[in-house]
Amino acid sequence: MGTAEGGSLRAYRESLAGLHALERDTERDLAQRWLAGDQRAGVQLVEACLPFVVSIALEYRRWGVPLEDIIQQGNVGLLKAAAKFDTKKECRLATYAAYWIRAEIREYVVRAFRVVRLGTTKGERRALRAFRRSQTTDPAALAAISGLSEERVRLLLPLLSARETSLDASVGDMPPAMDRLPSTSMSPEDEASGHEIRAQAGRAVRAAVEHLDEREQMIVKARLMTEDPPTLQELGNRLGVSKERVRQLEERARSKLRGELEAFADLVA
Repeated sequence: MGTAEGGSLRAYRESLAGLHALERDTERDLAQRWLAGDQRAGVQLVEACLPFVVSIALEYRRWGVPLEDIIQQGNVGLLKAAAKFDTKKECRLATYAAYWIRAEIREYVVRAFRVVRLGTTKGERRALRAFRRSQTTDPAALAAISGLSEERVRLLLPLLSARETSLDASVGDMPPAMDRLPSTSMSPEDEASGHEIRAQAGRAVRAAVEHLDEREQMIVKARLMTEDPPTLQELGNRLGVSKERVRQLEERARSKLRGELEAFADLVA
């Protein structure tokens, strides 16, 4: 990234320093006013999410595309999401917009990669020949053959594949291959809904655990909510009771949790 680009990016990020996420009610009110035609409300709504776009754009900064351009494409996705935002759903704009922001950035990055010259060094030419012969996508194997670093090979792999099949090319009366590729990702509505359900489930579990007594809470958190749970004997030693007593307490706590969470399951069914 050149000096001018770096300076413009710093200036842009500094201009966002005073922006903060909106409260849920404020966001809903602004969205409703914007959809009703209030352009100022739309500006406030979108500006509050601009720092979020930058945070997503940073995930793609090592793809060899200017970060300013990536951010700009992410902003396009944010605008598309804001125009489709449904205030009736219990979902924040940032959650909903993440799908559109990433979709715009990915498409831009892939297209930008295709116009990058490949084969300007001996290592890149060796990597391209090796890929054509073997069709391997193993970075370590291609790195060993080409003399490039594995990190460089990982960055080149999308371009190596794109050189073999042009997704923009049309064949006969068929539309471009890119238009014919099936989407394997959820729709933004489903993705946002899933995020909200997971958040609600987390809150429901925490609320259910709070209804347990202190000893049951300790057992549940230790046995069910950690990656490396202790054994019944270890917990028994800690609590000063037998292994069998810990098993009974755990089963009782599980039963209570099932009862507490049944209402939540009915709500999301």
